[in-house]
Amino acid sequence: MKACNSCGKCCTKYGANSLSASQNEIEYWEVFRADIAQYIDNGKIWVDPKTGKNPELCPWLTVVSGDESKRKYVTCDIYLDRPDDCIIYPVSITEMIKDGCEMLEPKDIKNPQQAQKDLDILMSDSRPE
Repeated sequence: MKACNSCGKCCTKYGANSLSASQNEIEYWEVFRADIAQYIDNGKIWVDPKTGKNPELCPWLTVVSGDESKRKYVTCDIYLDRPDDCIIYPVSITEMIKDGCEMLEPKDIKNPQQAQKDLDILMSDSRPE
């Protein structure tokens, strides 16, 4: 399995309306990050405060063009305060295959059980116990 190259597929596939946040996260944002809290509506995150709708993409994404072959990289404007859903992604090899994750190598697809073990070790610092 390769290291994450910040391709942003996880953010573009899940960042708009399929994430959740805990009450603790929401309370933290309300106190310390009003810019984030304004995108919360009735416990749902990333609701556009102007339209009341979920944006097509996460409002905290910035796409930066890379030098090599015009590759695009994604940065998260709230990376240090992002929801736990973002922190723990990816959870499964199946999810990564479905999303076209660029961390996967051919050996991971041929042996998904070993790849899952490798992923679990790689992500052990990011996931709750």
